[in-house]
Amino acid sequence: MNKFSYIPNTEADRKKMLDFLGVEKVEDLFLDIPERARLGRDLNIPKELSEVELYRYFNELAAKNANLEENINFLGAGAYQHHVPAVVEAIIGRSEFFTAYTPYQPEISQGTLQAIFEYQTIVCELTGMDVSNASMYDGPTAFGEAAFIACSATRRSKVIVARSVNPEYREVLKTYAYGQNIEVVEVGMQNGVIDLHDLEAKLDDTIAGVFVQYPNFFGGIEDLQQISDLAHSKKALFVVSVNPIAMGVLEAPGTFDADIVVGEGQSMGNRISYGGPYLGMLAVKKDQVRRIPGRVVGQTTDLDGRRAFVLTLQAREQHIRREKASSNICSNQALNALAATVYASYMGKQGFQEVARLNLQKAHYAFKRLTAIPKVKALFENAPFFNEFAIQIEGDVAEINKKLLESKIIGGYDLGSTYPEFKGAMLIAVTELRTKQDIDLLAERLEAIL
Repeated sequence: MNKFSYIPNTEADRKKMLDFLGVEKVEDLFLDIPERARLGRDLNIPKELSEVELYRYFNELAAKNANLEENINFLGAGAYQHHVPAVVEAIIGRSEFFTAYTPYQPEISQGTLQAIFEYQTIVCELTGMDVSNASMYDGPTAFGEAAFIACSATRRSKVIVARSVNPEYREVLKTYAYGQNIEVVEVGMQNGVIDLHDLEAKLDDTIAGVFVQYPNFFGGIEDLQQISDLAHSKKALFVVSVNPIAMGVLEAPGTFDADIVVGEGQSMGNRISYGGPYLGMLAVKKDQVRRIPGRVVGQTTDLDGRRAFVLTLQAREQHIRREKASSNICSNQALNALAATVYASYMGKQGFQEVARLNLQKAHYAFKRLTAIPKVKALFENAPFFNEFAIQIEGDVAEINKKLLESKIIGGYDLGSTYPEFKGAMLIAVTELRTKQDIDLLAERLEAIL
C-alpha cells in the first residue's frame, strides 16, 4: 500500500520530472535564490502522516467541535442551518458540474451556462431586480462590491451604512472602501432598526449609496420604503442585503425601488460552515448592468433557432477599459450557486414560501416562549422580525451558552461581543429544522440556568 496515497506524484514521477529538467533534487530548482534569503533550516511543521494517520488526526480535531448533528442549534448571526434536500448534493456531485475552475470562455458547455442562467433568474425573481451576476465570493464581499458600483454610478465617494447591518459585513465594506478611498459613515439604531432621523441628518448630495440589511442583523424588518425615499431624494443608490429565505414571505426589495440587492446565498442548499465556502448574491437594476462585477450569462438562439446560452458580459478590468470597470473580481462561486439553484428549483415557489413561513412561525413561538421566562425579556419592544430575534438575559451570555452546551444545545450569538451597549443580550435564530420540543427544551434549560 502506498503510504502517502493522497499525494498524486510518486517518487518515479518526481525523478522523471527532475531528469527532464536536468537537476538531481528539488532543492536544485531554488539555487538562484541567494543563500542569505533562504530560511537555512527545515520548516517547523509536524512530520508527514500516512493517509490512515491523517484521517485519524483530522477526525480527532473534528470531534472537538460541537457539531450540528448531535446538538440542537439556535445560532445564526449570518450563517443559518436549513434542511438541504438530498437532491442538491446528488446534482452538484455530478462530474460535469464538479469543475476545477470558473468559466471564462463564451462558448463553454451549455449545461454550465444554463445552470448559471437559471441561478441568475432565481435571484432576480427573489429580489425583484432586473439583472443578476453569476454569484460572488460571499455575502460580505458582495456588500463591498456594491459600494464600488454605487460610487462608480454616482461619481461620489462616500457611503452610508446602517449599524443594524451585520458587523462582519460592515468590516468587509470598510476594508473594500479603504483601498478605494471611499468614506464609510455609520447610521445609528433605534429599537433595533435604522434611526431614520440620524439617516436623514447624515444624507446629503455627497452620498453614493445607503446600505441596509433586510432582515437586519437583529432579525428586524427595516422600513425599506422610507429609507429608499430618503436615499433617492439625494440621488444616492439604495442598497439592500437580503436573507434569501426571508424573501419567501417578505416583499422583494425591488418593490421598494432598490438599486442594488446583495445577500448571502448559503441558506439555499448550502450546508452551514463557519468560514465558507458560501456564495454572494448580487443583482441590480438594468441601468447598472455594465457595472456588475463578475459575469452575466444570457439566453439566445443559435443559427438553427435552438435555445442556447452564452457568456454575455464580463465588465471587469481585464475585459473593458480599466477606468470603466467597477471591480477586478474575476471568480464566482459556481458550485455553491448551483446548489442554491437546485435547492430553489426543487422547492418551487410554494415550497420556498412554506419554508419561510415555518421559519417565521417557529421563531415567533420561540420568542413568546423565551420572553415568558422571568429573567428574560425582548431587547427591542414590538419589533417585527423574521427568524431571528434578540433577548436580554439576566446573566453572562458566554457562561449561559457553556451550560446550554452541556445539554447539547448551541445557544445564541453573544451580542455584547460586537455591540458593547447590548451586553447581556443574545441573538436567537430559529429555522424550519427546530421542532417545538427543541424550543421547549431551550426554554426549560434557560429558565433552570437563570
